[in-house]
Amino acid sequence: MHLRFHTAGESHGRGLIAMIEGVPAGLDLDMDRDVNPELRRRQAGHGRGRRMDIETDCAELISGVRLGQTLGSPIAMIVWNRDWENWRTAMGQKPPVEEVSPKALRPVHLPRPGHADLVGVLKYDRQDARDALERASARETAARVACAAVAKRLLAELGIGIGSHVVALGSVEAKEPAQLPENLNEVSDRSPVRTLDAEAEARMIEEIDRAQEAGDTLGGIFEVVVTGLPVGLGSYVSWDRKLDARLAGALMSIQAIKGVEIGLGFHGARLPGSRVHDPILRDPAKPRTGGYGRATNHAGGLEGGVTTGEPLVLRCAMKPISTLMKGRLPSVHLLTGEAAEATAERSDVCSLPAAGVVGEAMAALVVADAVLEKFGGDSLGEVRRNFDSYLAHLASR
Repeated sequence: MHLRFHTAGESHGRGLIAMIEGVPAGLDLDMDRDVNPELRRRQAGHGRGRRMDIETDCAELISGVRLGQTLGSPIAMIVWNRDWENWRTAMGQKPPVEEVSPKALRPVHLPRPGHADLVGVLKYDRQDARDALERASARETAARVACAAVAKRLLAELGIGIGSHVVALGSVEAKEPAQLPENLNEVSDRSPVRTLDAEAEARMIEEIDRAQEAGDTLGGIFEVVVTGLPVGLGSYVSWDRKLDARLAGALMSIQAIKGVEIGLGFHGARLPGSRVHDPILRDPAKPRTGGYGRATNHAGGLEGGVTTGEPLVLRCAMKPISTLMKGRLPSVHLLTGEAAEATAERSDVCSLPAAGVVGEAMAALVVADAVLEKFGGDSLGEVRRNFDSYLAHLASR
């Protein structure tokens, strides 16, 4: 069994559609408890733009749940765009029935460097970059987060948790705590920039405010941590079954993500092997690792594309957002070929705190798929029995 998800919709269209398939029957699911809080987390963070003042994301359940439990059939949800009312003409599906001014259609003929504007119009043979940017927009991640909320709910049933925090924003780096909080999100969500370092938080906020004043944008690095995993998810036998490859691909699919690290990542490439690899210890107190432990977790919870049972540690580098409000970068008019400044679409100054929530979402979807790949069943009860039987086998070795 595998978990699959699909999204549809444009940034300023009627709404975003989220569909997830492969969720076993019998999983308790409540939209207000499980899904909508995740959507609110994605909208939060210092540096978000005016769009967050308009939208109050809330997913409406369409199918796949009856009387509070999943049915085993595809789960479909929709997140309506409140801003659609202001874009009915520009984003209408039908041709205008009467003549409208070109301005009312909100065309974009000056593509933004760093966005999908230019490559989109060339690939799909369009004249207006809005035909590309509306789907390429990070607004699409709201649908991903809705799907992932279901995956998180499934993982929680097996004692697997996922959290994230910001470790660097612009030029400001946070100090790493000696030990992460047991409930990572409970602590990081209290911060307007979702960092665990209070001193760095103040400097991050100041840096965002300076960028906003300058009409500039900022990126940074967030870390996703998955706990409670058993040893043995993923595989080393084929390239496309390696869990590290699947995770890296999923995380790189997030808009504006330009780099992914697992464990020590690039830093480990600069060290000798004696300082990189994790010594193996006997630890009967760890049933999910087969009674073995590691003195360190430099591998980030993966060896050979397979989970070790240690926490899964993933870091993502997010580039600054492409839309600049002042000092816009040079571009070329798509219709005239003349040089001019790139278009300024309404945007964020920094959406890194929200990107961490999206990173959690993609990790949850990949990990849940790997869980069902190994322990799959048609019902939650069957999955749990398979899971418990595997843990019992590990303990008996």
